Amino acid sequence: MRPRSPLVFMSLVCTLLNTCQAHRVHDDKPNIVLIMVDDLGIGDLGCYGNDTIRTPHIDRLAREGVQLTQHISAASLCSPSRSAFLTGRYPIRSGMVSSGNRRVVHNLAVPAGLPLNETTFAALLKKQGYSTGLIGKWHQGLNCDSRSDHCHHPYNYGFDYYYGMPFTLVDSCWPDPSRNTELTFESQLWLCVQLVAIAVLTLTFGKLSGWVSVPWLLIFSMILFIFLLGYAWFSSYTSPLYWDCLLMRGHEITEQPMKAERAGSIMVKEAISFLERHRKEPFLLFFSFLHVHIPLPTTDDFIGTSKHGLYGDNVEEMDSMMGKILDAIDDFGLRNNTIVYFTSDHGGHLEARRGHAQLGGWNGIYKGGKGMGGWEGGIRVPGIVRWPGKVPAGRLIKEPTSLMDILPTVASVSGGSLPQDRVIDGRDLMPLLQGNARHSEHEFLFHYCGSQLHAVRWIPKDDSGAVWKAHYVTPVFQPPEAGGCYVTSLCRCFGEQVAYHNPPLLFDLSRDPSESTPLTPATEPLHDFVIKKVADALKEHRETIMPVTYQLSELNQGRMWLKPCCGVFPFCLCDKEEELSQSQAPDEKR
Repeated sequence: MRPRSPLVFMSLVCTLLNTCQAHRVHDDKPNIVLIMVDDLGIGDLGCYGNDTIRTPHIDRLAREGVQLTQHISAASLCSPSRSAFLTGRYPIRSGMVSSGNRRVVHNLAVPAGLPLNETTFAALLKKQGYSTGLIGKWHQGLNCDSRSDHCHHPYNYGFDYYYGMPFTLVDSCWPDPSRNTELTFESQLWLCVQLVAIAVLTLTFGKLSGWVSVPWLLIFSMILFIFLLGYAWFSSYTSPLYWDCLLMRGHEITEQPMKAERAGSIMVKEAISFLERHRKEPFLLFFSFLHVHIPLPTTDDFIGTSKHGLYGDNVEEMDSMMGKILDAIDDFGLRNNTIVYFTSDHGGHLEARRGHAQLGGWNGIYKGGKGMGGWEGGIRVPGIVRWPGKVPAGRLIKEPTSLMDILPTVASVSGGSLPQDRVIDGRDLMPLLQGNARHSEHEFLFHYCGSQLHAVRWIPKDDSGAVWKAHYVTPVFQPPEAGGCYVTSLCRCFGEQVAYHNPPLLFDLSRDPSESTPLTPATEPLHDFVIKKVADALKEHRETIMPVTYQLSELNQGRMWLKPCCGVFPFCLCDKEEELSQSQAPDEKR
């Protein structure tokens, strides 16, 4: 047998070394799965004390990881909270705030959205060689100048793959019994328009060529008929169902309007497919649930299964979907090298009701809920982190942490570096999660309602255990003592519907987590000292806020030409999901 040449041998050695090095680099970079639920109350989960709604899969995740009990959202509504989560920065810094009552991206026809100069955790991880995917709710804007420019699309913020809802669920999205009839009618109507347009072009050409003799009035009448038909069609569909309740895969609209009850199941399948495609390389998956936001679209398999009506059914369906994602991580052999993080974007929606039925979440012992920038129920959310072998299982961490901490944390574990040209408000959670630090790196947290600061939290760097919270502004409940704003559906941030406090209301959350009894100089010897300390910190904080355009004020007005359309405007109804579900998983960035 002829001996191998030294060159061949060296080539084999190099190949083996490169392969080993590639595996080592991958091992050093954990996969990251971030899961966010929409409008989930901290009191809705078994691991946070609920004994009537069944959430076995999330409870198991909590037992296998670390549970954060003072995990704080940077805002109490979707768009600003999610912008802070993505960027690690208070929404006031990026301009994802409002000085009025429209405090989220209002619809898909507004040019508002997360500014393109912001850096997300997806962009940081992409630079570290990660494949990055977002599946589910976005709600950070879509278009700027035309209905197809997609300037605020997730692809422009570091994500390689996107499937989901660019807006958010609204009441109109579900149920919709007339949808199939309208789709059938629309397809016939569009065929009629095409036939009339062909007739107009044929007659016009024939008239100009002298082949046919028809009056110009007939041709103009046919053109006018097409415009009137389009206008009538567009005017009859003013509901958000047709323009905001849609699904996209990449840049393509696949369903308009969407079938909301099946959307969640499709998104889980997309997530599992993403995990399978990228199981041999480091990846980031941000799975953003549509659950448990009103109108709570729920499949028949879960309707009537809980003790808490439709809301409880929706929570239990969400937990079942969580179980499928966690099982897929195990089935693909990814468990030990995958960080799984679970949270909600803000507190439960207390005022979401239909008649006497409660359609929003429960925030446990905490006062307030969604839309309330200062009260704890609006901003304290679940937080669970699992990383087998790296993060001790079964621990409770009571130190204050923030959704903004995710960006610096994933940067740390991936070997990335934080942007140096801006303030990053989040802190790396790993020392706290791994038990190498006793206290949170946050000394102060600032709680905004829109562009208005409502409260400040101070965590002294000592062993007193105190968590001071000063409220400068609080909402006026409707009716009084109701605990929510049931007249306006969400509490306001400004004007006559809030109360201003000078000196601010002061609480120590370590002794009064429900914020039921404000402290006074007579009941708390440190009262004046704490108020001054907080005021000084607030002054320093405000000096770091640079003037920017408030995206949710100036740019949050609808423009007809920005309405997304899967066909020829205004004939925009389509359903491509059935066809897509029968084909293989699409290529990325298709």
